[in-house]
Amino acid sequence: MTNAFPPHGSSTSREFYLTAPAACPYLPGQQERKVFTFLGGEGATALNGTLSQRGFRRSQNIAYLPACERCSACKPVRIRAAEFDERPWRRVLKRNRDLTRRTKPAKITTEQFSVLRGYLDARHAGGGMAGMTVLDYAQMVEQTPVATELHEYRDPHGQLVACALTDRLEDGFSMVYSFFEPDEAARSLGTYMIAEHVLQAQADGLPYVYLGYWVEGSEKMGYKRRFSPLEVLTRRGWAAIE
Repeated sequence: MTNAFPPHGSSTSREFYLTAPAACPYLPGQQERKVFTFLGGEGATALNGTLSQRGFRRSQNIAYLPACERCSACKPVRIRAAEFDERPWRRVLKRNRDLTRRTKPAKITTEQFSVLRGYLDARHAGGGMAGMTVLDYAQMVEQTPVATELHEYRDPHGQLVACALTDRLEDGFSMVYSFFEPDEAARSLGTYMIAEHVLQAQADGLPYVYLGYWVEGSEKMGYKRRFSPLEVLTRRGWAAIE
């Protein structure tokens, strides 16, 4: 599949492709298809931002969007940072106020991979990433043609307890993937990293934090609905979820 889909301010068209049907990882009995394009070159960061505004997600050097024939359950969502209601998350934020965030270039470490492997084994043993090797992790993190950061969260002893792979867009943060030390479950680190990204977006004057896809009825994706104010991408553009 090909199409002309130029980024803002560009006269260059781009090739888009359609994947073959595959089993849906979120809804049993459903099949998924994706439309995708390759990111690269001087305008990759700007294009990634434009496509994010249109519901695409990034994986390494590919931007993709669900294009399922009989299902439209995957809804792109983002948090409006300036209006974020911090009150429901005060306990989580207080619980983790001893953590220090370090923003680093998109380069892996063995310490990160160790935390990732523990996270996958404890939380996603039967998932598609269960067999991830250090080489796979390096490709996920380092094969990026856009402005990508690693946010490390460390306890007072300097121990790495969580990490978020994040794209910095012109209008916000796009959280690509995050993981945490499973032995620190009491900290609610997955929730904390989202809330902390929103507060950082506020501090940086960025309007949005993109969370990827929310799938109603999917236990894996249900947590995203708890954040407010949340916007969903509809056929008429971004709209608030009441």
